[in-house]
Amino acid sequence: MKVSVAKESFPGEHRVALVPGSLAPLTKAGYEILVQQGAGEAAGFPDSQFIEKGAQIVPSRSEVFAADIVLQVRSFGANQEAGREDLGRMREGQTVIGMCDPLGAAESARPVAETGATQMALELIPRITRAQSMDVLSSMATVAGYRAVLLAAVRLPKMFPLMMTAAGTLTPARVFVIGAGVAGLQAIATARRLGAVVQAYDVRPAVREQVESLGARFVELTLDTGQSEDKGGYAKALGEEFYQKQRELMAEVVAESDVAITTAAIPGRPSPLLITSSAVSGMAPGSVIIDLATERGGNCEPSQPDQTIIHDGVTVMGPTNLSSQVPNHASQMYAKNITTFLLNMTKDGQLNFNMEDEIVRDTLVTRDRQIVNPRLCEILGIDPPPTPPAPEASLDVEQEPAKETP
Repeated sequence: MKVSVAKESFPGEHRVALVPGSLAPLTKAGYEILVQQGAGEAAGFPDSQFIEKGAQIVPSRSEVFAADIVLQVRSFGANQEAGREDLGRMREGQTVIGMCDPLGAAESARPVAETGATQMALELIPRITRAQSMDVLSSMATVAGYRAVLLAAVRLPKMFPLMMTAAGTLTPARVFVIGAGVAGLQAIATARRLGAVVQAYDVRPAVREQVESLGARFVELTLDTGQSEDKGGYAKALGEEFYQKQRELMAEVVAESDVAITTAAIPGRPSPLLITSSAVSGMAPGSVIIDLATERGGNCEPSQPDQTIIHDGVTVMGPTNLSSQVPNHASQMYAKNITTFLLNMTKDGQLNFNMEDEIVRDTLVTRDRQIVNPRLCEILGIDPPPTPPAPEASLDVEQEPAKETP
């Protein structure tokens, strides 16, 4: 079977779905690899490196979509404008694998289903032990958390570390990280490496140990969180009354911080408002806020997607694609995720859609001209197709997400 790598068409997207170092396991499994000309250049992987590893370079996008399996970073759904041209190239019997924002852009599954192509969304990979090496959300969040701290360090008119010099003592920057998921933990670790004094908060009390293990202080707010975590380890949406009280208490911590980094995002839901405009005004002039949740509305009231706003002397940035700003390593991580995912479905050199495997079952969006994912069907208000009989024994057990080591 032929596996192709499409050059990303989303504006500003510099990642690539496979890197030269990830080709060997696929060719060993019997796949023929095609790479669109120039697909890896923006990430630091020229065509010559792919050729050295046995890939064939093809000049046209039509040749890319003639393959049996098409690998992308942003498939249609996560790339609705520029990616619309690819709909005419999708066909029956073809499988397209990538990120397609299935919970945030569920409607995009309809035109894909009409093409007859099978679409698989890597964002829907279940958080189980066996799937950790396929978890693109964790991989890209790691990069985003790291990059967010660097952006803040560049914009802040202070240096991060404590410095004792002949010209006097420079106090360390104070960084407040809101949300201690993968991105938040990486932000904590990076800020600490740069010498900042770091505080962090999360509605999930269970992450306190991870926060403190990285050298940060866990901020305690007197709030009744109830059940604040879903079975996949993500923070759950809580009531508006809770968020109102949270904003009031959090404003005090924000005011004493030089940098605030917000990472609170809920899959398929608007991001909770955590920092109000008045709280931003309470920060010292020159302070910086990096809002990593602007793609879903943002955690900070003045923030706007991919814009830098100056609010009462405070810089508020809302980047939506930070992992693309570190495309080399982000591509390496993504390539490992998608390669492991594809090999998990491979049997005797062919794709095996084993519906008893929850990794396959949960990530399948469209097949046989139907939307087959129950979560998307619920969002779209349509009846899901009949489900296959349940297996006699589970292939894996669900557990808490493993602690990341940034």
